[in-house]
Amino acid sequence: MGGNSLFAFALTATLIELTPGPNMGYLAVLAVSVGRRAGLAATAGVACGLLGVGIASSLGLAALVAASTPLYEALRWGGALYLLWLAWQGWRDAPQEIVKPVDAAAHSKFFFRGLITNLLNPKAGVFYLSIFPTFIDEARPLLQQTAILLTTYIAIATAIHAAVVISANAIRPTIEKRANTMLIGRIMAVLLAVVAIWLFYTTRRTYS
Repeated sequence: MGGNSLFAFALTATLIELTPGPNMGYLAVLAVSVGRRAGLAATAGVACGLLGVGIASSLGLAALVAASTPLYEALRWGGALYLLWLAWQGWRDAPQEIVKPVDAAAHSKFFFRGLITNLLNPKAGVFYLSIFPTFIDEARPLLQQTAILLTTYIAIATAIHAAVVISANAIRPTIEKRANTMLIGRIMAVLLAVVAIWLFYTTRRTYS
């Protein structure tokens, strides 16, 4: 893969990831409501989810999902309903007082939430199928180029997601000092529900 092609891909991936989307919204809400460590654990889960979808795409599974309306819709509904379930949990379990940061033993929960959220997001597979071929040189080894593009994309996405988490966490102390903790928790739950609806809307298809 030529340096110019890789730079163009990196720039494209950066612009796409800087556009607000479900991952960015979910991680920001999590960092504000639970804390930086939980947000970073979820960021790692998101990265693994993107890797899993990328590998599935290279094996042709994403193309199968994209071509099958029932499979695509099942993933679309599953992803949105999962986020709505997380929002309901956040609403129900919103603390009445400021709590200590989540301990390390609970980080795996947020990791798996980030992982599942992305595995159930059909938009990730569509991204790989629509963007990657543009930067593939048919005269060079396909597997090597796919690995380079996938690694580059996940590195860029993870860096941006981590920056979102750190930035969102920075305002958490100010929010906690100025408002009731339960109210803030429930506002964050509502915002997460908005992210779920956003995901459902942006992944919709028009059928004739």
